[in-house]
Amino acid sequence: MATPSVTNTLAEDVDDTPRPFVVSSAPHLVEGRSTRAIMFDVVIGMVPLFVAAVVLYRWRAVALTLITVAACLATEAIANRIRGRSMLSLTDGSAIVTGMILAFSLPPKLPLFMAVIGGVVAIALAKMVFGGLGQNLFNPAMVGRAFLMACFPVAMTTWAQPFDLATIGTVDAVTQATPLAAAKFGSDVVPRMWDLFMGKVGGCIGETSSLAVLIGGMYLLIRRTADWRQPLGVLVGAGVLAVIAHWADPGKFAPLGVQLTSGALMFGALFIATDYVGAPITPKGRLIFGFGVGLLIMVIRLFGGYPEGVMFAVLIMNALTPLIERWTRPEPLGGPVAA
Repeated sequence: MATPSVTNTLAEDVDDTPRPFVVSSAPHLVEGRSTRAIMFDVVIGMVPLFVAAVVLYRWRAVALTLITVAACLATEAIANRIRGRSMLSLTDGSAIVTGMILAFSLPPKLPLFMAVIGGVVAIALAKMVFGGLGQNLFNPAMVGRAFLMACFPVAMTTWAQPFDLATIGTVDAVTQATPLAAAKFGSDVVPRMWDLFMGKVGGCIGETSSLAVLIGGMYLLIRRTADWRQPLGVLVGAGVLAVIAHWADPGKFAPLGVQLTSGALMFGALFIATDYVGAPITPKGRLIFGFGVGLLIMVIRLFGGYPEGVMFAVLIMNALTPLIERWTRPEPLGGPVAA
């Protein structure tokens, strides 16, 4: 009997059937943190915002937050039932985060049924239609808010003066323009920086207090739940254009400090632009994404028809995320691969 050659032995022992090389979505580093842990970290980070909202807007803040979160959870449950999927996604915290971000970006006097509609749209049209968590292109909370802005523009732009701690129980809230709206339409009244920083101005329930936003945002950054690159990019992008505009026409455009502490800029930088799904996965791409958001916010504020531009800026940059990831794709180990 002939002894088999080495070549034949290797051919028999090795299965050289070609198989596809499957790579899942990045990142590929294992950090030992589940999606649930990350999402509930974000919930903890928003606790200071919720506390500030309750102090400033009392029961309206509680009602808006609870009803919006409930609408998001119910919509996700119904979508799972329709698609025959497990209800475990309700426990990962993503619907709760979407509901809280959406609620915090709503005016305090908004009718509750509109908040329900916003929650339904955010989950059904911006998340579940795309396949669920991690597969959506746009930030669900901002899609829900954009829908409400298109359908109920008057209700979405009706603001209320926050309650003063010294007058709680004696004076009701008074409807007023936000600082950005007042500046946009020619008012010479500029709130004090302290009032802007503490949130004692009209606006959405979770975005007016820059102090609360910074406390919650710092928690996320320290915990590394949020990447520092997007907030830095937003602040630099907005800051550069704000400084240039104020230098060109101080009488028309507010100074840098007012721009940074007004509206939803700080909230958007630390809690919306840091969304894992809607932002690029590359470090350089996240800086570009944040810078683009900040730049668009100021373009809309200064030259657009709306006094605030966070929602539109985030959605536009969400659409550009695939291109940014392509432009900032890191070079493979060993150099570029020929096509």
